[in-house]
This record gives sequence, C-alpha cells and structure tokens, in this order.
Amino acid sequence: MLLPLPLLAAALPAAFAGGGTRRWFGGRDGGSRRADAQAAKDAAAEAFYELDSAQRDLEISIETITAVDSSPRARQAVEEFAALGRRIDEVSHTYITAVDAHDLDRDGLEPSVAARATTELTQAKDALVRVKGELDRYAQGLGPLLGSAETQLARLAPAVERARQALIGATGALDGVRASGLKADDLAARLAALAPELTRLNQGAGRHGVAGTLERADQVLREAQAIRTEAERLPERAAEIDRRLVSLRTRAQALTTRAGGVEPILSELRRRFSEECWQDLQHVPEQAAEDVRRAEEKLAEAATARKDQSWADATARLGTVRALLNHADEAVSAAGERLRLLDAVAKDPKKEIERTRFAVRDAQRLAMAGRNTPDPRHAGPLDNAVARLDRAIAALDVRHPDYWHFLTEAEGVRQTAAQVVSAIREGLGTGSTAT
Repeated sequence: MLLPLPLLAAALPAAFAGGGTRRWFGGRDGGSRRADAQAAKDAAAEAFYELDSAQRDLEISIETITAVDSSPRARQAVEEFAALGRRIDEVSHTYITAVDAHDLDRDGLEPSVAARATTELTQAKDALVRVKGELDRYAQGLGPLLGSAETQLARLAPAVERARQALIGATGALDGVRASGLKADDLAARLAALAPELTRLNQGAGRHGVAGTLERADQVLREAQAIRTEAERLPERAAEIDRRLVSLRTRAQALTTRAGGVEPILSELRRRFSEECWQDLQHVPEQAAEDVRRAEEKLAEAATARKDQSWADATARLGTVRALLNHADEAVSAAGERLRLLDAVAKDPKKEIERTRFAVRDAQRLAMAGRNTPDPRHAGPLDNAVARLDRAIAALDVRHPDYWHFLTEAEGVRQTAAQVVSAIREGLGTGSTAT
C-alpha cells in the first residue's frame, strides 16, 4: 500500500536509524583526528626508516674499522656504537609498540583513541629523531678512523695482487734456470715454502685481518722478488765461480813458486843483518807452503761443490781459499820487503832519520801555531817522540846495529806525530763549530 507523502517523509529517519544500519565514526572532528593519527604514524614510520638505514650504514663502517684497527680509539668507537645500538633498540621498541597498539583503519575508531594514538606516535617519532641526531654526530666523529681504515683497505687488493704476480715471476725465473741445466734446489725450496703463505693470502682479510694480510703480502712480495733476482743471476753466479776457480788455482801455483824464493832472501838476511832483523821471518817458507796446501784442498772442495751446484758452499770455500792465499802472499811479500827496507837503511839511515824528524817538526809547528807555549797534551807526546828517535839513532852506533828495531822505532815516532796533528786539527774543528 502506498503511503501519503507526509507519512513517508516522517518514516524515513526512523528507517535509517533502525535495523540493518551502522553508526560510523565520522563528521569533521572525527575525520580530522583519524587523519592526524595517520599522519603521526607516517612521520614515525619515516623516522624509523631513516634511523634504521643510518644504523645499517654505520654497521658497515664499524666492520671496516674493526677489520683494520685494534687501537684503543677504535675499541672505544665500537663500544660507543654498541651503546647507541641499545638506545636504538629502546626507541624502536617504543615505536613498534605504539604502532601495534592502535589500528587506525578499524571501523568505529573513537576520537579519544585517535588522539591518544597521535600523541604516542608523535612521541615515538620524536625519540627516533633524537637518537638519529646522536647517531649522526657519532658518524661525524668516526670520520678519521673510517678514512684511515678505508685507506688500508684500498691498499689490500693491490698488495695481494703484487704478491701473486711476484710469485708468478719467481716461478718463471726458476723454470728458466732449470731449463738451462742448473738445479737451483735451494731456491726451489724457498719458493715452495711460500705456498702456505699464498694460501693464507687467498683466504683473505676476513680470516686473517687486514693488517695481517697486508704484512703477509709484503713479506711474500719481498721473498718472491729475492728468489727471482737470485734465479736470474744464477747463470752469472755459476760463471763467476768458474772464473774464480781458475784464477785462484793459478794464484796458488804462482805463490808456490814465490814461496820457493823466500829461503834465499832469508839466507841473505842472516848473512848481512843481526838476528833481531829476521828471526820473526824464520817460519815464512813453512807457513806459506802450509797455507798454499790448505788453499788447494779448499779449491778441490769448491770444485766439487760447483759440480754439485751447491752454490753457497762453493762460494764459502772460495772465500776461505782467498783468505789463505792472502795470508801466504803477505808473508812471502814481507820477507822481500824486509830485505829491501834493511838494505836502504843500512846504506843511508839519514833518509829515514830526516823523514821522521820532518814529521815531528811539522807536528811541533802546528802545536805552536798562534800560541806562546804549546798545549801540554801535545807537547808531552812530541817530546817523548823526540827522545825515542834519539835513542833509536844512538842504537845504530854499534858494530852490528839492529836496523829493524830502528825502522820500527822510527815508524812509531811518525805515528805519534800523526796522532798529535790529528788531535790538534780535531780540536780546531770543534772550536770552529762551537764559535
């Protein structure tokens, strides 16, 4: 049945207020509070995201620092970051609790609940922002440590690669030497000893640390370069050993011949000069012969070592050979030089006397330069030297003078004069510097 329009109009409000209908939280005030709460939620979410991103970035920086730096300053930075992490956990928990506590999308959200959500979310956002500020300030102070760590990390890959390339170069040089017929077993053993170090390098800084890896890379580089250099020089070293073997063998033969001429020299000395002039040379022939004999034994050992390619052994034995031949050469030469000196002074001792007196007078003139009296430190040794020379000259005035004693004394006087001159000049130099 159709109702009249006035009745229909009166029935409509009741129909909408009655069964089958819902009351929505709406109106201008309700909608505004829901929007405020949603805006606070969005702002808090953005603050949470920014804080989380900053923390993750700094975690990478801290890992970089701890991989490189173990200094007290670095440890302090790690502790400070851990403290900040606890603060971040606290404010993050507060934020998440506030978000979970309020469903802003549900129907029938009361204005008071929306207002409380806005307050709590705003407070959570403010706390997140404050901690983000602390984190930013911390990151600024971390700059020097991070820069130093990144510099070391930047060195890491090139250092490891240089070490690898050096090992490759050493291996190639060693292969080339072996191809030429040289064994180089000692170099091969040294190269093999680097294999574990290469394994550790390949394991990386994550396991052994940046500082340890850099140090290991430098060690491998130096040793590999040394092996390569020695390998490349090995053919030249072998040729040099061959030359030294021939040269020292020839020298030993020549010394054998020269040693045979010492006995006639000694006979001449015995015949013409007093015993004091030659008695210390009596054992020269036997000593020279013994030195040459031992040198020839070592030469044979060196030749065997060369044949076995024991390069260090061969070199060491050749050094011994050279020392023995030098000793024999000095002894043989001393006999001939003794006869020459004694001949000269026996013919004309005045030359040796004048030579010695000139050295003393030169020292005396220097000692008196710019002074009225000499320094006792210089005058005393020079006076003693003059007396020593006078005694040596007087000792020549006998039937069989000891010319060797005279020559020894004259040499001692000249040495004293030279020492005084050196002391005076050193004093002058020190005074000049002090002025």
